[in-house]
Amino acid sequence: MWRVLVSDEMRLGDVKYPGVLLDYRPGIGREELLEIIPAYDALITRSRTQVDAELLKRGKRLKVVGRGGVGVDNVDLEAASRLGILVVNVPEANTRSAAELAFGLLLAAARGIALSDRKIRAGEWDRKFLGLELKGKTLGIVGLGRIGSQVARFAKGFEMRVLAYDPYIPRTRAESLGVELLEDLSDLLRQSHFLTVHTPLTEETRGMIGRRELYLLPRGAVVVNAARGGIVDEKALLEVLEEGHLFAAGLDVFAQEPPPKDHPLLNHPKVVLTAHLGANTFEAQDRVGEAVLERVVRTLEGDLSYALNTGFDPEALEALRGFLPLGEALGKLLAQITRGRPEVLEVSFLGRFEKDPEPVASAVAKGFLSRVLGEEMVNLVSARPLLRDRGIRLVTRRQEEAGEYTRLLEVRLATDQEERRARGVVMAGKPRLVGIDDYALEVVPEGYMLVCINYDRPGVVGQVGTLLGEAGVNIAGMQLGRDVPGGRALFVLTVDEKPSPEVLEALRALPVLERVDLAEL
Repeated sequence: MWRVLVSDEMRLGDVKYPGVLLDYRPGIGREELLEIIPAYDALITRSRTQVDAELLKRGKRLKVVGRGGVGVDNVDLEAASRLGILVVNVPEANTRSAAELAFGLLLAAARGIALSDRKIRAGEWDRKFLGLELKGKTLGIVGLGRIGSQVARFAKGFEMRVLAYDPYIPRTRAESLGVELLEDLSDLLRQSHFLTVHTPLTEETRGMIGRRELYLLPRGAVVVNAARGGIVDEKALLEVLEEGHLFAAGLDVFAQEPPPKDHPLLNHPKVVLTAHLGANTFEAQDRVGEAVLERVVRTLEGDLSYALNTGFDPEALEALRGFLPLGEALGKLLAQITRGRPEVLEVSFLGRFEKDPEPVASAVAKGFLSRVLGEEMVNLVSARPLLRDRGIRLVTRRQEEAGEYTRLLEVRLATDQEERRARGVVMAGKPRLVGIDDYALEVVPEGYMLVCINYDRPGVVGQVGTLLGEAGVNIAGMQLGRDVPGGRALFVLTVDEKPSPEVLEALRALPVLERVDLAEL
């Protein structure tokens, strides 16, 4: 008899599993949970319960942890892997509901539904309001993942033209949806009568739709944010609405939730609001509960197809301790210095590895995706499925010879525009970057790095150093690699602070430099 504890509130459905004793204890306190967990074979939770190393160690019989939803940031995956505990989730359960809400906000904003509702309740029968039709209009989608793709399908049903901006999605994904994929966000904005965002909140996406971007939209456009608060700058949105450039907006999320009662958007007549309800449908909650319970039971019975951390040998994780952060750093580096839409991520293990190095490939995928999804949204065990979701192939290969090194890790990223490579080793337990493309160098992969390509001429580094010095950017270190004297060269500058966009533009304008890329590791 398997004993399964449910520690958070969820709808588990009516299916009964023979041999499974279900103990439903939503809202159980931390101390009580620590006391009773040794008696259970599986734990099912949502985001409230912190499944940390202490709790996992107390679970002497614990074999499976099920997370009802997408993220597993409240589960210590490394500790679970070390203890041989499998982790499952249900990332697809909320997709339909979230997409329907976003499209519902779009329709409500376009037709003034919330505004008319308020007026009628206040005793005013106003039939003068003119709304907007969707047919023949252009919808711009920022972020063409699962939810953005579903919104695109809805829009096609309304006979809309659909554009998308997502630099991390292969072109084939957009083509299969009948969506035009644009290379530049500004181009999408200029053509979009309706705009909806479906990206995670990262440093890259925070405030990405600000005053400038909102004014690039055609006059009378509608903006919807049902993704994460902070992607659309709320202050800028208010100003552009007040100035009459936008027709309306729909918001399911805020930068601060719940928003302050005096937030000016809460009572704005042109804004329709919901309280972060994207996943809140009976059907989605049923799917989450039913699916996570089914997957936990199937995993207990030996079906490993849903487990995020299968194949993670605890001894291998320990043996590869230095290579895991190296792989993550190389993935992050290539994600930032390679132009174009990613198609193939290839990880090569050169030399003799005592343990199976496949977890390192997962670390590379994690580093690569962390620039897209944010550190909290991707981890060592979810990286591969997330990469597959985006249509990016992960390829691994082995080679016994590693040249001058005992063990070498090489990562190649191929996009629709170019291919770049990065190589690294572990020295004294610490990661070292030892090559980019065909150039050999040695750099500690951390902090802010400027990767510059130039022709090997006197004075190049001096001009770059002078420009950075005048801008107040301190150079912490430099490494140079070149093919032949007088040929092409690559040098890496590590700097103490992130150069501003203006400084980067000035560097790229220097005639002595062929290319400048900034990486933050």
